[in-house]
Amino acid sequence: MANVSVFNMEGKEVDKLELNDAVFAAPINEHLVHMAVVQQLANKRQGTQSAKTRSEVSGGGKKPWRQKGTGHARQGSTRAPQWTGGGVVFAPKPRDYSFKMNKKEKNAAIKSVLTSKVNDSKFIVLDNLTLEGIKTKEVVAVLKNLNVEKALIVTAEKDENVLLSARNIPTVRTAMTNTINVYDLLKYDTVVVTKDAVAKIEEVYA
Repeated sequence: MANVSVFNMEGKEVDKLELNDAVFAAPINEHLVHMAVVQQLANKRQGTQSAKTRSEVSGGGKKPWRQKGTGHARQGSTRAPQWTGGGVVFAPKPRDYSFKMNKKEKNAAIKSVLTSKVNDSKFIVLDNLTLEGIKTKEVVAVLKNLNVEKALIVTAEKDENVLLSARNIPTVRTAMTNTINVYDLLKYDTVVVTKDAVAKIEEVYA
């Protein structure tokens, strides 16, 4: 089993934690990781873009000139795609881009990313993260102590103080153990997770 250091908010090592190999030493499946990212981005798409085809553009009912004898190429309508103001060839229409992934596939993708973060020493465990009030400076100070800039902070439960304190930092995002996803885990360089959250992640994904 992999061992990681546990730090306090001052950035000092206070303990060691043994991680569950089923979650943090899982086989890395790049295909499932890619699929999970594509699915998340596809599911966020509104799919409301629309343009008119030649059959939907107004006008163009009359043939612009006779078929032969003008010296021009033959034309049937002024609303054909090659005309200014004409319809769009294969115009985009409203559609649903979302698709589904099996729960086992999603879990395998998350375990793959968590494993790679541990392997790259980008997985930092805190003994606890408690803020007395909503103070952005405190979160900045904690990350500075840990020598981290772009971070995903994962807590076991919803903590309003942590959530609101970190919300104003552009390079930081907060999540709970039940809301972590592959896209965020990859987007942020370092995962800063509380000891309680590690136990919950192992409980869910082991």
